Amino acid sequence: MAIVCPGPAMSQIALDSTHIVIGNQTELTVSHANRYPTLEELSQNSLVALRQWFDTASETQHTLMTCFEPGEHWLRLGDDSVLLTVYDVADVDTASDEIRDIADIETVPLTFWDAARWVLLALIAVLLAAAAWYTVQRVRNRQPVVKLSAKPPLPPHTRALNALETLRRKQLWQQGAVKDYHTELTDIVRQYLEERCGITSSEMTSDQTLEAFAAWWGIHRDGSESNPEELLDGMLRTADMVKFAKSEPLPYEHDRSMAQAIALVEALIPKNEVHE
Repeated sequence: MAIVCPGPAMSQIALDSTHIVIGNQTELTVSHANRYPTLEELSQNSLVALRQWFDTASETQHTLMTCFEPGEHWLRLGDDSVLLTVYDVADVDTASDEIRDIADIETVPLTFWDAARWVLLALIAVLLAAAAWYTVQRVRNRQPVVKLSAKPPLPPHTRALNALETLRRKQLWQQGAVKDYHTELTDIVRQYLEERCGITSSEMTSDQTLEAFAAWWGIHRDGSESNPEELLDGMLRTADMVKFAKSEPLPYEHDRSMAQAIALVEALIPKNEVHE
């Protein structure tokens, strides 16, 4: 079987493989031709030209060919020609093979790690679902998703001493705000008595506060030489004179009230706590 394509006598054609199995591919090259064959011209008699490209430097046309009919196929271009031999797929020699039954499907045993992997994936899926549900519930209820551990509160004596130091730095009485100074001073001490001794001093008069503290101190006296009752009495009396009698204490009396408040707080610090 031959394919004849017109062309000049000087043209050259060649195949990179002159023997192929049916359906395989080979490359046809055509060089120095005045007219090069087209894909359609080459696709005849069971030969199929798949694609072409041209190398201008060598004036060579390349064509990728295949064939689906076994036998000899001549390709001619002008006076040049090339033979392509196409082989059929080799027949299977079944006579030499023993006929056997189809093998059963082999069952691969399930190993521990195979099972563990699926169990782990299931647990991860459950945990992710639980985390998603928890997050949605917290957001829906406007609650924080992650609870941060709260910093433990400072002990009462530390808060009281810090508040007294803040009051001292304000210099209220030095600026003429004498009543404000003594009011804030007694408020700090009364709040401390409530937290440390359980005495609701803010709802009591000075006399009631002194009476309640004397009862508490009689039970919790620790044997020290300090006299917190006297310290509390002196501070409250001075404050009452300022607030109710509109008295004008001397400068040292303002400082004395502050010192009495600080000494009172320090005298009531539990022995098992470090003074911060």
